[in-house]
Amino acid sequence: MTQRFDQRDSAEVPRAFWVTAPATGEIRPAELAEPGDDQPWVEVETLYTGVSRGTESLVYLGKIPASEYQRMRAPFQMGEFPFPVCYGYANVGRVIRGPEHLCGREVFTLFPHQTRFRVPAGAVHPLPAGVTAGRAVLAANMETAVNGLWDASPRVGDRIAVIGCGVVGTLVAYLASRIPGTQVTAIDTDAGRLPLLDSLGVRFVTRCHDKDFDLVIHVSGHPDGLRTAMDLAGREARIVEMSWYGDQEVTLPLGGAFHARRLKLCSSQVGTVSPAQAPRWDYGRRLQLALSLLADPALDGLISGESPFDDLPRAMARLSQAGSGELCHRIIYPAATGATGPESN
Repeated sequence: MTQRFDQRDSAEVPRAFWVTAPATGEIRPAELAEPGDDQPWVEVETLYTGVSRGTESLVYLGKIPASEYQRMRAPFQMGEFPFPVCYGYANVGRVIRGPEHLCGREVFTLFPHQTRFRVPAGAVHPLPAGVTAGRAVLAANMETAVNGLWDASPRVGDRIAVIGCGVVGTLVAYLASRIPGTQVTAIDTDAGRLPLLDSLGVRFVTRCHDKDFDLVIHVSGHPDGLRTAMDLAGREARIVEMSWYGDQEVTLPLGGAFHARRLKLCSSQVGTVSPAQAPRWDYGRRLQLALSLLADPALDGLISGESPFDDLPRAMARLSQAGSGELCHRIIYPAATGATGPESN
């Protein structure tokens, strides 16, 4: 049975983070969606959100091309690109009202940075056993990594290079290294990534002298990384581009040996389930798989920083700066700490 929703039961006004202009954000009061009678709804109090630095920095800086405004919409985005917009998709919370089988459960939702919200019950994904709420903020990144590997179709025994060891790149290398017989090399110019990749059992280098890889996956977000990918790929090898550049143009050396070596360059985008899986998989099943793959405590190493919700405007300003070496930045909400309001932080 679904519990009744009553705004009077929740005295504290929900709050959400909005991007209001280029490199400008603020926390505003939020309204809760009115639950309909046609389907069960849940009310969730947020425990943690994760900042997806690559995409959210482009949103924060106003670098989403006008042609992509609709395709780039997050599932529960509020407002419109370019501004003002409430954007995000890595929310972990606790169900406080809704169907009995969900009440009290910790859930992941593709919802922005907001202290409390209501969505249809089918939009929340209960956390599997062994996956902590704090680690579950990585679910959207893991889902992107899963979809990227589906598009890449790695084979048993492949020599695989992963260029770019941000959160998604590290997860791609982590998953690929667990395919029998594969030899995975993770590449990033930041030598500080070594301890994390080492803890995950993945070979890491800052400069790769090997060539002739069977599969090269590019996730650095920098055009130079894609050029390196083309240089490392062996004859008739596959290159999968997982980076998204926003409004930045990219030039590639498609002369030289590109055609003679018959290289294959393809894109991967998490907004569409990989065609190879689409006949059998939907978004919900893919996300539940991603959550289940977060059971390894070693993945906590991807959380490189955290700050309270009320500090999010300042945190986004810092995280969006070029050269930030942070991986997943976790936002902690009052419900996770037992605090009752902004003054508690």
